[in-house]
Amino acid sequence: MDTSTDAATAADTADTADSADTADLDETLVCSGCGTTPPPEARAAARLTWSRGTDAGRTTWTCERCSRENLRSIESKLDPVWW
Repeated sequence: MDTSTDAATAADTADTADSADTADLDETLVCSGCGTTPPPEARAAARLTWSRGTDAGRTTWTCERCSRENLRSIESKLDPVWW
């Protein structure tokens, strides 16, 4: 077993994961419902409070207000197994 190769592969994998995380943090948040964006100082908090979804393979974000207003619609789309 070549540990130097294993270590290099692990480092490459970690670098790729770090790059993906950084790309996600650089992504501009835009609400798919109303089009609002959080102010720069509130972006980190918005990543915790906004709803993240996937539509046709791309990431979508929904602000707190739109999420609350459309809660019933969101719940109705969940599989019955979820409940």
